[in-house]
Amino acid sequence: MRLNKPETITLAFTGASGMPYGVRLLECLLKAQVRVYLLYSQAAQIVARQEMDLLLPARAKDAAEFFGTRFGAAPGQLQAFGREEWFAPVASGSNPADAMVVCPCTMGTLAAIASGLADNLIERAADVALKEARKLVLVPRETPLSAIHLENMLRLSRAGAIILPANPGFYHHPQTAQDLVDFVVARILDHVSVDHGLMPRWGESENIDS
Repeated sequence: MRLNKPETITLAFTGASGMPYGVRLLECLLKAQVRVYLLYSQAAQIVARQEMDLLLPARAKDAAEFFGTRFGAAPGQLQAFGREEWFAPVASGSNPADAMVVCPCTMGTLAAIASGLADNLIERAADVALKEARKLVLVPRETPLSAIHLENMLRLSRAGAIILPANPGFYHHPQTAQDLVDFVVARILDHVSVDHGLMPRWGESENIDS
């Protein structure tokens, strides 16, 4: 059993490839009865349609209703905010979430956070997480990585962020693409202290070679 389970997590979708990771993470957080503040960019809407045939509503209120119904969220458990809603709780250090995850995270968003920019609510929420010493997990999905990308990641790691690339392992003998998605989502959930049963842990599976 894990201790210090977070009550509230901010989850942001940006326009990097890897939307199935973000949507699956949202599903798992809601099933774990965590309250979620959902943010997403316009580019994320494009990627969701391209990768999942998923139409993310343009209005944040509609997005909360859409995902809440889809994943069986309790009333008030899921709140969504637009990129310019500066009165959202996540915009202030006086009311931050317990943790924040950006999944998937574009290199542009990563660079903005590393530079201390806060030109939209996603960047501001990440800036708040860092300054308030709350857990910030960034899940980039890019390859190859330039020196600029790596330097930005190092800068963020030194500032306290967790850089968790969407790089699934294969020691659990995945049979489907969903198994690969769940591998990454399981690691994210571990880092924000949310219990899950998505996959066996190392040493717990009879299928893992010694």
